[in-house]
Amino acid sequence: MSEKIEDYALIGDCETAALVGRNGSIDWLCWPAFDSDACFTAILGTHKNGRWLVAPSDEATAISRRYLGDTLILETRFETKSGTVALIDFMPPRGKASDIVRLVRGLTGTVKMRMELVIRFGFGVDIPWVRRIDHSLLAVAGQDMTVLRTPVETRGEDLTTVSDFEVKAGETVPFVLTYGPSHLDPPEPIDPEIALQETEKFWQEWSSRSTHDGEYRDLIMRSLITLKALTFGPTGGIVAAPTTSLPEKLGGARNWDYRFCWLRDATFTLLALMNSGYTEEASAWHNWLLRAAAGSPANMQIMYGIWGQRRLLEWEAGWLDGYEGAQPVRVGNAAHAQLQLDVYGELIDAFHQSRMAKLKLDDEATWALERAVLQHLAEVWDQPDHGIWERRGEPRHYVFSKVMTWVAFDRGIKSAETFGFKAPLLHWRALREAIHRDVCHSGFDAEENAFVESYGSKLLDASVLLLPAVGFLPADDPRIGGTIAAVERHMMRDGFVLRHDPREISEEIQPIEGAFLACSLWLADAHVLAGDLDKAQKLFDRVAGLANDVGLLAEEYDSVARRQTGNFPQALTHIALINTAHNLSAARHSSEKPAMQRSKQ
Repeated sequence: MSEKIEDYALIGDCETAALVGRNGSIDWLCWPAFDSDACFTAILGTHKNGRWLVAPSDEATAISRRYLGDTLILETRFETKSGTVALIDFMPPRGKASDIVRLVRGLTGTVKMRMELVIRFGFGVDIPWVRRIDHSLLAVAGQDMTVLRTPVETRGEDLTTVSDFEVKAGETVPFVLTYGPSHLDPPEPIDPEIALQETEKFWQEWSSRSTHDGEYRDLIMRSLITLKALTFGPTGGIVAAPTTSLPEKLGGARNWDYRFCWLRDATFTLLALMNSGYTEEASAWHNWLLRAAAGSPANMQIMYGIWGQRRLLEWEAGWLDGYEGAQPVRVGNAAHAQLQLDVYGELIDAFHQSRMAKLKLDDEATWALERAVLQHLAEVWDQPDHGIWERRGEPRHYVFSKVMTWVAFDRGIKSAETFGFKAPLLHWRALREAIHRDVCHSGFDAEENAFVESYGSKLLDASVLLLPAVGFLPADDPRIGGTIAAVERHMMRDGFVLRHDPREISEEIQPIEGAFLACSLWLADAHVLAGDLDKAQKLFDRVAGLANDVGLLAEEYDSVARRQTGNFPQALTHIALINTAHNLSAARHSSEKPAMQRSKQ
């Protein structure tokens, strides 16, 4: 049975990532990239679907773990009756090949250890042909190949590579697993100790570029490292999570593939990076956005693959039981074909924020794309869509979608005015005003004194908490105050914000999922803008307190089961945590330079 979601830690090489359990088992890894087929899929099935276990043979009396400083090098300590060992797991920054290094260091006494390697390509179903070449163990299936190198003796047992060995105090036993295309020669070996030094140097140098050294420093740094780990280095695209089908509700069917890049997260991602001093990563993200969205604006999608791919066909891996029985297990994401009007606003806002931050941009190419996008949006802004939460029912006139079309024209106008770009400003201003009137008339429920999920609905939606953040209305507007109060009245469970109104009864939503962690932080941001820092601080602390022992957060939190749920770790949650921390810090030190906020640009 898989570990709890919060019992996993992350290692990665900025092209893919693996999840390591507290028990020393790597239960998830897609190789060679985030969107490749998984070769360790135990988290969605059983150990027979692929895992790599390194742990004491006897039960540990205590287990603790940490990242080594500001790095992505994981150390897990196992205490046993006979001694203590440290398991050091990491993936060196991608060189000619992709490696996982596992070092077993003896700290005290003598500990008997067990290694079990179950490689199953094709999401846990393809059993490789394994053979020994010199001192290496080669596993091949179709296009995929892995090479295991270790000085200890291994043997085959029930389609599993196993090893039983001892580690004494002062000794280190290394294991290196390397991926390569099967049609090429096996990758060259690496020195695991040198790889450890180089990996530590890489992360220390990257972390030292952070400009935040005040409140919440450790929390922000771990979230930034996580965001870097979820960045696909060759293109700058950032995946929403490295996993698929970890359920939003334990045992439920809302299980989606998040190994792709969402435009929804564009501006928040830029702000998180720029406010923390990572302009190079912000520029890479901007350039990924520009390339991915290039082409006809009518064909713009809500998400793309890590290379900018557009066809993310969804299918089900029926041979997998799912995480704790949550089925189906989905690969690919059919929501890529939905119409979501909010992404147009996200794109234009992200480009505007990039200019305001003085990132190096190709303004001519970017502005040409923006004008084309806004010309198309002028024709479709009043259509119903599927909304920010990718509802798979009939399209509606979602309030947040309409607000983000307002953002698109607002930021386009501001960019043209600030930087002198040619634009049909009279037309854009008229559209901006028309959309604002439309939302305030059709998206506001006077009886509830709140903006609602969609036109004509009595239900709420957590995304309306972003209205003051994007500048649609000031935080001191009575309608914003009423919306915040209504969300607190109807959409909070055990101190956390749900993204859907629990009063809604539908096959898609009920039984209700856990609290969406980013939404709780959006409420905190709304309180910051409204000047209620105490409320904001309490919400922030509540969410931050859910981070696991190594500082990682999933998409949602089940307050009844008291467990993290959804794909893990979730970029949007960590992005929201970074931004709320910056907003709180800036508000408490208002005499200092404030963090960049969407509504102030």
